[in-house]
Amino acid sequence: MKFFLKIFLLIFIFGNFSAYAQEELNVVVQDTVTTTINPLSPAKAAFYSALVPGLGQAYNKKYWKIPIVYAGLGAGVYFYTWNNKKYHEYRDEYKRRLDGTSDPNHPIYGNLDDDRLIRAQKFHQKNRDLSALITAAIYILNIVDANVDAHLMQFNVNDNLSLAPNINQNQIDYKFNTGVTLTLNF
Repeated sequence: MKFFLKIFLLIFIFGNFSAYAQEELNVVVQDTVTTTINPLSPAKAAFYSALVPGLGQAYNKKYWKIPIVYAGLGAGVYFYTWNNKKYHEYRDEYKRRLDGTSDPNHPIYGNLDDDRLIRAQKFHQKNRDLSALITAAIYILNIVDANVDAHLMQFNVNDNLSLAPNINQNQIDYKFNTGVTLTLNF
Protein backbone atom coordinates (compact mmCIF):
# COMPACT_ATOMS: atom_id res chain seq x y z
CA MET A 1 0.00 0.00 0.00
CA LYS A 2 2.82 2.38 0.81
CA PHE A 3 4.40 1.59 -2.50
CA PHE A 4 1.27 2.62 -4.44
CA LEU A 5 0.94 5.79 -2.35
CA LYS A 6 4.53 6.77 -3.17
CA ILE A 7 4.00 6.13 -6.87
CA PHE A 8 0.76 8.12 -6.81
CA LEU A 9 2.51 11.06 -5.13
CA LEU A 10 5.42 10.92 -7.60
CA ILE A 11 3.06 10.86 -10.58
CA PHE A 12 1.01 13.72 -9.09
CA ILE A 13 4.07 15.88 -8.38
CA PHE A 14 5.83 15.24 -11.68
CA GLY A 15 2.56 15.52 -13.55
CA ASN A 16 2.08 19.04 -12.22
CA PHE A 17 5.66 20.03 -12.93
CA SER A 18 5.46 18.71 -16.45
CA ALA A 19 2.35 20.81 -17.05
CA TYR A 20 4.28 23.91 -16.07
CA ALA A 21 7.27 22.90 -18.15
CA GLN A 22 5.18 22.60 -21.28
CA GLU A 23 3.81 26.14 -21.13
CA GLU A 24 5.24 28.58 -23.60
CA LEU A 25 5.84 32.20 -23.05
CA ASN A 26 4.53 34.16 -26.00
CA VAL A 27 5.77 37.72 -26.17
CA VAL A 28 3.63 39.99 -28.27
CA VAL A 29 5.31 43.15 -29.44
CA GLN A 30 2.98 46.08 -29.02
CA ASP A 31 3.21 49.45 -30.59
CA THR A 32 5.36 51.40 -28.19
CA VAL A 33 6.32 54.99 -28.41
CA THR A 34 9.76 55.71 -27.12
CA THR A 35 10.17 59.09 -25.57
CA THR A 36 13.37 60.60 -24.40
CA ILE A 37 13.30 61.91 -20.87
CA ASN A 38 15.10 65.17 -20.27
CA PRO A 39 16.20 65.11 -16.62
CA LEU A 40 16.98 68.83 -16.67
CA SER A 41 13.46 69.78 -17.79
CA PRO A 42 12.05 70.29 -14.26
CA ALA A 43 15.01 72.42 -13.23
CA LYS A 44 14.73 74.47 -16.40
CA ALA A 45 11.00 75.02 -15.87
CA ALA A 46 11.59 76.11 -12.27
CA PHE A 47 14.38 78.48 -13.36
CA TYR A 48 12.19 80.04 -16.05
CA SER A 49 9.36 80.44 -13.59
CA ALA A 50 11.66 82.05 -11.03
CA LEU A 51 13.04 84.39 -13.67
CA VAL A 52 9.66 85.53 -14.99
CA PRO A 53 6.52 84.28 -13.24
CA GLY A 54 4.47 82.16 -15.61
CA LEU A 55 7.34 81.42 -17.99
CA GLY A 56 7.81 77.95 -16.49
CA GLN A 57 4.14 77.22 -17.13
CA ALA A 58 4.60 78.36 -20.73
CA TYR A 59 7.66 76.08 -21.00
CA ASN A 60 5.49 73.18 -19.82
CA LYS A 61 2.78 74.21 -22.32
CA LYS A 62 0.23 74.78 -19.55
CA TYR A 63 -0.84 78.19 -20.82
CA TRP A 64 -4.09 78.25 -18.86
CA LYS A 65 -2.15 78.59 -15.58
CA ILE A 66 -0.43 81.84 -16.57
CA PRO A 67 -3.48 84.11 -15.93
CA ILE A 68 -3.98 82.45 -12.54
CA VAL A 69 -0.36 83.21 -11.57
CA TYR A 70 -0.62 86.84 -12.64
CA ALA A 71 -4.04 87.30 -11.01
CA GLY A 72 -2.65 86.01 -7.70
CA LEU A 73 0.47 88.15 -7.89
CA GLY A 74 -1.51 91.20 -9.05
CA ALA A 75 -4.03 90.87 -6.22
CA GLY A 76 -1.23 90.50 -3.68
CA VAL A 77 0.60 93.58 -4.97
CA TYR A 78 -2.65 95.58 -5.13
CA PHE A 79 -3.57 94.83 -1.50
CA TYR A 80 0.00 95.51 -0.39
CA THR A 81 0.05 98.98 -1.99
CA TRP A 82 -3.47 99.85 -0.79
CA ASN A 83 -2.72 98.87 2.82
CA ASN A 84 0.64 100.66 2.66
CA LYS A 85 -1.07 103.84 1.44
CA LYS A 86 -3.69 103.69 4.20
CA TYR A 87 -1.04 102.97 6.82
CA HIS A 88 0.92 106.08 5.79
CA GLU A 89 -2.23 108.23 5.75
CA TYR A 90 -3.11 107.28 9.33
CA ARG A 91 0.52 107.60 10.44
CA ASP A 92 0.84 111.06 8.90
CA GLU A 93 -2.36 112.22 10.57
CA TYR A 94 -1.13 110.90 13.92
CA LYS A 95 2.18 112.73 13.44
CA ARG A 96 0.29 115.95 12.62
CA ARG A 97 -1.68 115.59 15.84
CA LEU A 98 1.50 115.13 17.84
CA ASP A 99 2.92 118.30 16.21
CA GLY A 100 -0.31 120.19 16.78
CA THR A 101 -0.79 120.97 13.06
CA SER A 102 -3.83 118.74 12.38
CA ASP A 103 -7.19 120.05 11.20
CA PRO A 104 -9.98 119.16 13.69
CA ASN A 105 -12.63 119.67 10.97
CA HIS A 106 -11.09 117.15 8.56
CA PRO A 107 -13.90 115.03 6.99
CA ILE A 108 -12.13 111.70 7.54
CA TYR A 109 -9.79 112.12 10.50
CA GLY A 110 -11.60 114.85 12.43
CA ASN A 111 -13.90 112.39 14.20
CA LEU A 112 -11.14 109.94 15.18
CA ASP A 113 -9.27 110.12 18.46
CA ASP A 114 -5.59 109.18 18.87
CA ASP A 115 -6.35 105.62 19.97
CA ARG A 116 -8.33 104.92 16.80
CA LEU A 117 -5.52 106.33 14.66
CA ILE A 118 -3.02 104.01 16.35
CA ARG A 119 -5.32 100.99 15.91
CA ALA A 120 -5.88 101.87 12.23
CA GLN A 121 -2.11 102.07 11.72
CA LYS A 122 -1.60 98.65 13.30
CA PHE A 123 -4.47 97.15 11.29
CA HIS A 124 -3.17 98.36 7.93
CA GLN A 125 0.43 97.52 8.82
CA LYS A 126 -0.59 93.95 9.71
CA ASN A 127 -2.59 93.59 6.48
CA ARG A 128 0.27 95.07 4.45
CA ASP A 129 2.71 92.54 5.89
CA LEU A 130 0.25 89.70 5.36
CA SER A 131 -0.24 90.77 1.74
CA ALA A 132 3.52 90.73 1.19
CA LEU A 133 3.74 87.25 2.71
CA ILE A 134 0.89 85.93 0.55
CA THR A 135 2.42 87.46 -2.58
CA ALA A 136 5.75 85.77 -1.81
CA ALA A 137 3.93 82.46 -1.22
CA ILE A 138 2.17 82.75 -4.60
CA TYR A 139 5.52 83.44 -6.28
CA ILE A 140 7.10 80.38 -4.64
CA LEU A 141 4.03 78.28 -5.46
CA ASN A 142 4.44 79.37 -9.09
CA ILE A 143 7.99 77.97 -9.11
CA VAL A 144 7.00 74.74 -7.36
CA ASP A 145 4.07 74.23 -9.74
CA ALA A 146 6.32 74.58 -12.80
CA ASN A 147 8.82 72.10 -11.34
CA VAL A 148 6.23 69.49 -10.33
CA ASP A 149 4.36 69.83 -13.61
CA ALA A 150 7.58 69.24 -15.56
CA HIS A 151 8.25 66.13 -13.45
CA LEU A 152 4.74 64.80 -14.05
CA MET A 153 5.00 65.35 -17.81
CA GLN A 154 7.74 62.69 -17.82
CA PHE A 155 5.59 60.20 -15.92
CA ASN A 156 4.55 57.16 -17.95
CA VAL A 157 0.79 57.04 -18.26
CA ASN A 158 -0.29 54.51 -20.88
CA ASP A 159 -2.37 51.34 -21.16
CA ASN A 160 0.55 49.11 -20.20
CA LEU A 161 0.25 50.24 -16.60
CA SER A 162 -3.14 50.02 -14.95
CA LEU A 163 -4.45 49.90 -11.41
CA ALA A 164 -7.98 48.64 -10.86
CA PRO A 165 -10.07 47.61 -7.87
CA ASN A 166 -10.83 43.91 -7.69
CA ILE A 167 -13.70 42.20 -5.84
CA ASN A 168 -13.70 38.40 -5.76
CA GLN A 169 -16.04 35.99 -4.02
CA ASN A 170 -14.32 33.46 -1.80
CA GLN A 171 -15.39 29.94 -2.87
CA ILE A 172 -15.18 28.50 0.64
CA ASP A 173 -17.30 30.84 2.73
CA TYR A 174 -18.84 32.93 -0.12
CA LYS A 175 -17.68 36.22 1.38
CA PHE A 176 -16.39 38.96 -0.85
CA ASN A 177 -12.68 39.68 -0.80
CA THR A 178 -11.67 43.17 -1.87
CA GLY A 179 -8.27 44.22 -3.10
CA VAL A 180 -6.35 46.12 -5.68
CA THR A 181 -4.91 44.58 -8.82
CA LEU A 182 -1.81 46.05 -10.39
CA THR A 183 -1.39 44.91 -13.98
CA LEU A 184 1.86 45.36 -15.86
CA ASN A 185 1.85 44.56 -19.56
CA PHE A 186 5.27 44.35 -21.13
